[in-house]
Amino acid sequence: MHRLAGYFLALTILFGSSYSPAVAQDKSLTVFAAASMKNALDEIDAAYAAKSGVRIVASYAASSALAKQIEQGAPADIFASADTDWMDYAIAKKTINAPTRVNLLGNSLVLIAPKDSRIDQVAIGPGFDLARLAGDGRIATGDVSAVPSGKYARAALEKLGAWQAAEPKFAMAESVRAALALVARGEAPLG
Repeated sequence: MHRLAGYFLALTILFGSSYSPAVAQDKSLTVFAAASMKNALDEIDAAYAAKSGVRIVASYAASSALAKQIEQGAPADIFASADTDWMDYAIAKKTINAPTRVNLLGNSLVLIAPKDSRIDQVAIGPGFDLARLAGDGRIATGDVSAVPSGKYARAALEKLGAWQAAEPKFAMAESVRAALALVARGEAPLG
């Protein structure tokens, strides 16, 4: 909860700096945020709306999809990307106001399995054989060419020397939440 309080404070500062006369008139903010941030931002949005009276309209998807939507003219007051590359992309396309960029958070890459999985303790390090661990099943992740979780997974597996064997087993989803759903439903033994 302590991290959430700090996150709330940071976003309150961010929201405050984004508050404009237009927002005061229509009393709403449109937030485009990475799917991985949904749980935390839903709580923060509700608390902020209750305190400020400003309604938060949130759209969650992969950072890549959101950056492209903004580029195509979708209106967003705040873009919370899970990937600095997509934030850099938006700045290069001049679709966000560069001086307002704030790096708030970091990411951690984790290996997940369904609740009823027999996989218990996994030592991840050089020589890690993710392909063997997945057996005949698939490994769910975000698209390795665009979704932050997929990009990070590929980079980590390349560094561990496990990418080449694992790549054919990957089931690439449009967001980290979609990959999580594949694992939660038992459609992939790992993610």
